[in-house]
Amino acid sequence: MGITVMFMILGTVTPFIFLHVRRILLAVIQSILLVGMWFYFIRVMFIQAPAFFSITWIMFYASLLLSAVGWVLFIIH
Repeated sequence: MGITVMFMILGTVTPFIFLHVRRILLAVIQSILLVGMWFYFIRVMFIQAPAFFSITWIMFYASLLLSAVGWVLFIIH
């Protein structure tokens, strides 16, 4: 679970990276997805895992995918 937390922290920093490379829309989308990502993580850790393809499940994986895009944009920039 430690590697997941590391990628979630990197994902949390990603909106600032999008702002740095002047991608405002992606920063807003990532910020919205972050809420679902952390909600899903807390729910999995302390309550019960939601069903596959639920809203929070989609937000979790979409946020991780978008954060990878942000880091690649930052490296290219």
